[in-house]
Amino acid sequence: MSEFPTVPSGEGVTRQVLADHPDLMVVQFSFEAKGAEGALHNHPHVQSTYVKSGRFKFTVAGFETEVGAGDSFVIPSNAIHGCICLEPGQLVDCFTPRRDDFL
Repeated sequence: MSEFPTVPSGEGVTRQVLADHPDLMVVQFSFEAKGAEGALHNHPHVQSTYVKSGRFKFTVAGFETEVGAGDSFVIPSNAIHGCICLEPGQLVDCFTPRRDDFL
């Protein structure tokens, strides 16, 4: 069980840090309803995303793709990315290095 709180991360979206180290952070994002959005953004961290449940339409560096439970992919450093929830679910993201802004 994570010692970190669950915090809002947009309308219908929450996040919780599951584990962290200066070199790596694991974060779970929960999308409560169809249409909930992970707004387009970028950051210097390399990100790996695992779809724990649900279905999502991701945009990464201008390319769109749909992903579902069991899918995973990597988002390069500084790539503009975001998602729209198609079916409620959870994403597990790993960031390297750690996202200090999430602490």
